[in-house]
Amino acid sequence: MNISTIQADLQQLVTAGKVTSHEELKNHVFTRMGGQADILAAPATYDELQKIVTYAQQQGIALTVLGNGSNVIIRDGGVRGIVLQTSDLADMGIRGSLLYAQCGAKIIDVSRYALTQELTGLEFACGIPGTVGGALYMNAGAYGGEIKDVLDSALAVNKAGQIVTLQGDELQWGYRKSVFASGEYIILEARFSLTAGDPAAIKASMDELTFLRESKQPLEYPSCGSVFKRPPGRYAGQLIQESGLQGTRIGGAEVSRKHAGFIVNADHATASDYIGLIHHVRAAVMDKFGIELETEVEIIGEE
Repeated sequence: MNISTIQADLQQLVTAGKVTSHEELKNHVFTRMGGQADILAAPATYDELQKIVTYAQQQGIALTVLGNGSNVIIRDGGVRGIVLQTSDLADMGIRGSLLYAQCGAKIIDVSRYALTQELTGLEFACGIPGTVGGALYMNAGAYGGEIKDVLDSALAVNKAGQIVTLQGDELQWGYRKSVFASGEYIILEARFSLTAGDPAAIKASMDELTFLRESKQPLEYPSCGSVFKRPPGRYAGQLIQESGLQGTRIGGAEVSRKHAGFIVNADHATASDYIGLIHHVRAAVMDKFGIELETEVEIIGEE
């Protein structure tokens, strides 16, 4: 099937959301680089998302999920098939004893909403730039907290387009990973189990963590955030710094001088620049310390 046919078909299924073709993905990711999506589909409802998943499965079309693009590198050749963007699914609220948030909601916004409801447990997420879906996908964490610590259950769509609820051991939590990394499910919604807390204390904690983030991280440049997972017993940023790599450049990509765990788009970097610098950093750290750094960022698309 050609791109025009796929777009026309999806526009019949996605009437409240948006469907575009040849979309520049650099406009949808934090690194501000990467190629085009054949089709970008942004559903406005769970029903529309289900229809996109079912259509892609029936037609044998590749389907790639994209949240707000905070922890992803899109290669310069772009992404074939359908890119499913969840950003318009951003509702949140209280249902019974749980706080729910749709997959496209920003986890920062959810932590702030928890504060308004005088609920504690999500303070650690007040500086994580990704969506709820992305946070569940990689069991996001910061400052001693992780998503697995506060998640009760998740609503998801399986490859057959059926809605299922996952909880407990079904979520297969690990360090920066979960069952969702298998590609068997697309996250629709998270249900968080939080506890009542003192709003002044919650706000004070969030203010402190926000200050730490803003003072230590190179937020003035486009980047994918923290590039590497933390090696056992060490910190990736420290290893990179001790390898003398801060300020190292390939093209427009640079190892941040402010925080060595970040690679920034300092001057119109291409994805090839960025990925090349990742490989250079990994090789240098392996050569000096014998430690293999694993990437935390997702790298997708064609060369």
